[in-house]
Amino acid sequence: MKNASKYTRQYFPAPVCEMKWAKKNYINKAPIWCSVDLRDGNQSLIIPMSLDEKLDFFNLLVKIGFKEIEVGFPAASETEYTFLRTLIEKNMIPDDVTVQVLTQSREHIIRKTFDALSGCKNAIVHLYNSTSVAQREQVFKKSKEEIIKIATDGAELFNKIAEETGANYRYEYSPESFTGTEPEFALEICNAVLDVWKPTPDRKVIINLPVTVELSMPHVYANQVEYMCDNLKYRDNVIVSLHPHNDRGCAVADSELGLLAGADRIEGTLFGNGERTGNVDIITLALNMYSQGVEPGLDLSNMPEITDLYERVTRMQVYDRQPYSGKLVFAAFSGSHQDAIAKGMKWREEKDCRFWTVPYLPIDPTDVGRVYETDVIRINSQSGKGGIGYLLEHTFGYVLPPKMREEVGYKVKSVSDHAHAELTPGQVLEVFQSNYVNINSPIKLVDYHFIRNPGINVVLTVEINGEIKELKASGNGRLDAVSNAIKQHLGISYSNLTYEEHALTSGSSSKAVTYVSITFDDGTVVWGAGVHDDIIASSINALFSAINRRYASVKEKNNK
Repeated sequence: MKNASKYTRQYFPAPVCEMKWAKKNYINKAPIWCSVDLRDGNQSLIIPMSLDEKLDFFNLLVKIGFKEIEVGFPAASETEYTFLRTLIEKNMIPDDVTVQVLTQSREHIIRKTFDALSGCKNAIVHLYNSTSVAQREQVFKKSKEEIIKIATDGAELFNKIAEETGANYRYEYSPESFTGTEPEFALEICNAVLDVWKPTPDRKVIINLPVTVELSMPHVYANQVEYMCDNLKYRDNVIVSLHPHNDRGCAVADSELGLLAGADRIEGTLFGNGERTGNVDIITLALNMYSQGVEPGLDLSNMPEITDLYERVTRMQVYDRQPYSGKLVFAAFSGSHQDAIAKGMKWREEKDCRFWTVPYLPIDPTDVGRVYETDVIRINSQSGKGGIGYLLEHTFGYVLPPKMREEVGYKVKSVSDHAHAELTPGQVLEVFQSNYVNINSPIKLVDYHFIRNPGINVVLTVEINGEIKELKASGNGRLDAVSNAIKQHLGISYSNLTYEEHALTSGSSSKAVTYVSITFDDGTVVWGAGVHDDIIASSINALFSAINRRYASVKEKNNK
């Protein structure tokens, strides 16, 4: 990079600021939320939304819980005008929802905006004009006094039209490009507008401080916001609003620090869609608060539904790593992460925890409509035994012994590695079942029965290479008798037979699963699993699975 010297700081620090916001550690209540998806978000789309798509999006925003929704710039185009009229004429705006419309400080635009609102019960009319040094000098070529007159003329026209029509709408003013405006001048122009509108407790005015372009680090913006909050006239009757864009990737930080600095309201979009790098992502902001125990006042409990509708009507894609909402944000591929999550979930079950403290998961994925088995534990070659074991247990009911879980983990990872692909839960189950459960070749168990006389005697019927054989032996218990029959008649030598068993599913028709390990003379430990309606049959199947797996491994080794 050779041209850094061509750039300079375009922002102006607050002249006076105690930085009271820096002494606060958290946001203790949610702001007033205003969605600007249908205006700021829509105008940034390659293909703007159709009327029907806008209506679908509006209904989603209402369902989520937004009480203030900016629906467009009705004087800008016939489509914008028609959308607003459709909402009003079809009575689609709930009584507790206020629609917001944007207008420049130009008389014909302001009059058309008020015309578009005719019959609307609750509305905010949002007036703006550019105030930054760059805009004043390069675009409008006007003095500060002339810029102030543009704003106050518009504000006075608002009052005049309201008196003519009887409209009782709320008003909002934005010094556009606030971040490139001298704070003293931004304060002067905002106070001039407030003097025209004269807010009251029953009819407060919104002063919006937009980060039209991010020009500084977030703490500088926080200082600017605090300066405005401390010096605005009629402060008790003014709602200070923020409208951060994301040019420096700091929109969320700008918003959070701005709220600490005294702001009351946030304008933003779902998933941060907006001009250039976008607006602040309200979902991230709201769930950041939620993760700190603050009720955000928005219902984001069905994130898949919200994401699907957003992607359909905007033709945009939510990034896989988008905080809280991306497809992979809760996903753990790393073995150590999976192990920690699995142990954290078990800890919660055992301790009946009040607070959510599971490692690697800042919030409970189920709170936003996600599923542990498919969204959190994701299996590929980087996964570990903990995650694979968690998935087999919580999705399919297999509680593998620790040593077997480790071996199965390596088997599953190997399959993923060779396929160069992630494995679905069903594919993980298939790897486990096909390699460990009820393996009946080359020795196939055909039948068995036990006789107590005086110990336990067994008669096994097996098929080996198409030949039927009967194996008889006795033992201290049923599985011991079966094991002795195999050793005595088939010449197979092993020791240290261990087994664990449990019900695979609940209810009267549940199946039993048994895990068996045996140690052969060369020290190799081999695992097998058996599943059957009868617990004895499952244990015998598990033993035969281990023996057949040994045959298969020896054969594979000899063939190499």
